[in-house]
Amino acid sequence: MYAMVQDSTLHLISNRLRAAEMAARNTAGVRLARRREALQSRLASAHEAALVKSQAKVNAQRLRPDNSYSTPDYVLRGYYVDRPFTCRDCGKPQVWTGTQQKWWYETAGGGVWTMATRCRVCRRRERERRDEARRVHREGVAGNKKRSIKTDP
Repeated sequence: MYAMVQDSTLHLISNRLRAAEMAARNTAGVRLARRREALQSRLASAHEAALVKSQAKVNAQRLRPDNSYSTPDYVLRGYYVDRPFTCRDCGKPQVWTGTQQKWWYETAGGGVWTMATRCRVCRRRERERRDEARRVHREGVAGNKKRSIKTDP
């Protein structure tokens, strides 16, 4: 038995009455939860219908972990959208498509906060320049080792 105070009057409530009140609250909660789930599923289906061919769904499980407290906008949105950018080297306007972003973030394991900065042609040119610089450096280091070995007694 529970005591309930209303208007400075003490009322005793039986366990049956209390159980009935709890059941009524639970059914109202269940109904509210069902409505919420139905609304979320309708929103999800609307998002899927709105996806364009160049937009790709995000698989958050495949993203590289980072120690940030915030979440990238594409994860919150649920899909990648085409992002325009200007090439750092040649200055031409480019578009980083949703499928390219999906490959970068989920397959290649790129950082979740990075974005494209160079077009394909300039990226290839930069990669060749970097490889050539590494080759020249390695040859120089190997040449210095040979000289130092010959001059040491």
